[in-house]
This record gives sequence, C-alpha cells and structure tokens, in this order.
Amino acid sequence: EVQLAESGGGLVQAGGSLRLSCVASGFAFDDYAIGWFRQAPGKEREAVACISSSESSASYADSVKGRFTISRGDAKDTFYLQMNSLKPEDTAAYYCYADDGHLEVWGQGTLVTVSS
Repeated sequence: EVQLAESGGGLVQAGGSLRLSCVASGFAFDDYAIGWFRQAPGKEREAVACISSSESSASYADSVKGRFTISRGDAKDTFYLQMNSLKPEDTAAYYCYADDGHLEVWGQGTLVTVSS
C-alpha cells in the first residue's frame, strides 16, 4: 500500500521555525511531483510549495515566498518543508502529496500552530 506520512508540526511562536517531513512507504518519489498544501480552520485548502518531477523548478505561494523552502531528501522516499519566520496566519494543517500523473497520494496532515 502506498502511503505518505507527515511529521514535524507543532506549536511555535511567531518568528520561529519548523521543518516538516514527508515520508513515503510503498513507493519512491523519483518520477513524482511533490508538494505541500495547507488548510486553515474555516478556509479552503491552498497550495504552499511544490517541486516538479523533473526538479526543474520549485513553486511557492506568494504568502510564503522567501520564508519556506521545499526540498527532497537524500533518500528517495523523503522530502521536507523548511518554514522560517513563521506568522500566526501560517497556522493550519499541512498536507504533503505526490503525483506522477497517474497516481496521487496524500498524507493525513500535521498541525502547525503559530502563536503571536
């Protein structure tokens, strides 16, 4: 069974940092586009960051540019979201996903809470 599992969420003060991890089981990310979405209470899910399968580019939501960085790990089953200079408006459940055009896999989410 293919699965994704996020970790690294938690409570942090504004201005702080967190690193989210996404680990795959049952497959590797070689030919997958990977990324992160988030959903705040009462709001729609929004794309945060992604890397194309060719790794030619990374894309970010305007609200996180310059603060968040998405990266692949050395192991082909892990990728990360480094979040710096966190703001209260970054509070949300964060979900990782992987998509090869045929199969789309989502994690269960990890909660990030940023206090002011």
